[in-house]
Amino acid sequence: MLIFECPYCGVLADETDLAAGGEAHLKRFGPGSSDDEFEAYLFNRENPKGVHFERWRHINGCGKWFNAARCTVTMEVFGTYPAQTLEPPTEITNNISIKRPGWKWKEFS
Repeated sequence: MLIFECPYCGVLADETDLAAGGEAHLKRFGPGSSDDEFEAYLFNRENPKGVHFERWRHINGCGKWFNAARCTVTMEVFGTYPAQTLEPPTEITNNISIKRPGWKWKEFS
């Protein structure tokens, strides 16, 4: 079972207290974007084997959205951080790099 620490209220919550919200750090396209860009935003998602950044909501707690870094193979949680953060904190990416040599944070443009 996944256990995350909510970065807002500090509660250790298991996945039954949370709602998954899909991939984190998506580049959003809105008015003025091309049909292809908007289609890609709506439907194309990463589904990696390994490190993944996801959105979660603490539904049975503070109700706030946050991001989490975890491994989809081992279910290891590397850390959580506020949803308003544009990229994972350096502390989390460094922790992942130590545990997964050769891994690099994929920057989104």
